[in-house]
Amino acid sequence: MRRCYLLCYDVSDPKRLRRVHKIAKAYGEPWQYSVFYCTLRDIDRVRMERDLMDAANLKEDQVLIIDLGPRDESVRESVTTLGASLPEPASRVLVI
Repeated sequence: MRRCYLLCYDVSDPKRLRRVHKIAKAYGEPWQYSVFYCTLRDIDRVRMERDLMDAANLKEDQVLIIDLGPRDESVRESVTTLGASLPEPASRVLVI
């Protein structure tokens, strides 16, 4: 079963920032520059966390992975946006 996650990061070094951003794009869709919405199977969630741990400096950077629950439709409906709306969901195939 897939679950929905919000992936957010604050990375201080430009080189690490590019690596973390590339990983985030591989697993989710951007909602803001450093905020990604991910719908993942359990194994993909573990892989994403491993990839992020390898890319970030855990003493200087911060990565948040927030579990939003099991249903994509209800999660999207529960989000309130002020300003520009969220992007439409894209049908994606995760290739690792």
